[in-house]
Amino acid sequence: MICRVCDSSDLKIVVDLGDQPWANNFLTKEELGRENYYPLRVMYCQNCATAQLGYTVPKETMFSDHTYLSGITRSLCEHFKNVADEVDSRYFAGVKNKSVLDIGSNDGTQLKHFKGLGYEVLGVESSKTIAKIANEAGIPTLNKFFNLDAAREIGRKFEVINAAGVFFHLEELHSVTDGIRECLAPDGAFVVQFLYMKRIIENLAFDQIYHEHLLYYNLRTIEVLLNRHGLSMFDAYLAPIHGGSIIGFVAHRGKKQPLARLLEMRQAEESGKSNQYETYLAFAKRIEAMKQENLAYLAEKKRLGKKIYGFGAPVKGNTLLNYFGIGTQYLDCLVEKNELRRGLYSPGMHIPVVIEKELSQLPDIYYVLAWNFKNEILANNRRLLDEGVEFYFPVNPKE
Repeated sequence: MICRVCDSSDLKIVVDLGDQPWANNFLTKEELGRENYYPLRVMYCQNCATAQLGYTVPKETMFSDHTYLSGITRSLCEHFKNVADEVDSRYFAGVKNKSVLDIGSNDGTQLKHFKGLGYEVLGVESSKTIAKIANEAGIPTLNKFFNLDAAREIGRKFEVINAAGVFFHLEELHSVTDGIRECLAPDGAFVVQFLYMKRIIENLAFDQIYHEHLLYYNLRTIEVLLNRHGLSMFDAYLAPIHGGSIIGFVAHRGKKQPLARLLEMRQAEESGKSNQYETYLAFAKRIEAMKQENLAYLAEKKRLGKKIYGFGAPVKGNTLLNYFGIGTQYLDCLVEKNELRRGLYSPGMHIPVVIEKELSQLPDIYYVLAWNFKNEILANNRRLLDEGVEFYFPVNPKE
């Protein structure tokens, strides 16, 4: 393969999680055992240091009718509000007739906050079901994949372009980045929100590796991509959402000088050896040790007769479940709020999904797959904690 960012052919495998099903392909009972499996291996580019998957599941398979909803989690809603408030107050306060384009806009949660600040909003969302939900909620949303052709069809400029949790998904990476440049107003800001690979490694959050996530950026590596397309990052900060995400601010190249906090974060990457091949090899060894630790914990709890449920049915949880080999021998079910997953089964391990409000019996232990919302989960479940229900977090994100 060639590097998705720089076109080099000098890549090496650094993390091999075996063949796994597409992690968002929750199954009906009739579909059990029929899912396809694909290689899940992280490659390291020796030229630009970008970590990326070596295999691409077609975007039409993964994103045409996925079931992820961004609006069901309070922490994420609050995060999106904070982003909208910061973008507006820092760059566009007092600007009239301002507009925002959201790429991969999901159910419109991020755009609702921009709309409340007086922006004209437009979303682009690939899932038919979720685009319909957004439109019905009053958020104008185009049901299509965004790329350069789509940008030209839209045919206008926006003061703000947002991409939250989507920029590392992109099969058409260069066409999408060209499309962003095409739609960005001369003095506009592209707000790119992405999982930070430096923090993924620090948290040992290997479950954030799955087929939808084709790329795993650090600041240095995403800037290689942006610069190639006439864009540059001028500011960034690390937000706690999803265990550690970069909120980056990007302009047309040459428009803005990088701010001090971005320069400091770049330096921290270099001093921490975050972009070095050896760092990724050490990460892979730590993943294997984590697997043995988790299996030993679950086996001991089952030996003691404990009833264990999975808490949440996030896509990333299926990477962990499949790589560790955790199925119904350990977890009776996965407890979920998202009603689009009612009655479905997890891909690969075939654990049934049960909607939280419909539980008839509580477990002794919740094995928390939705660990990225740890604080919210603990705050919402004080009663269960007081009653002795244990919440076990296989991944413990840094604050």
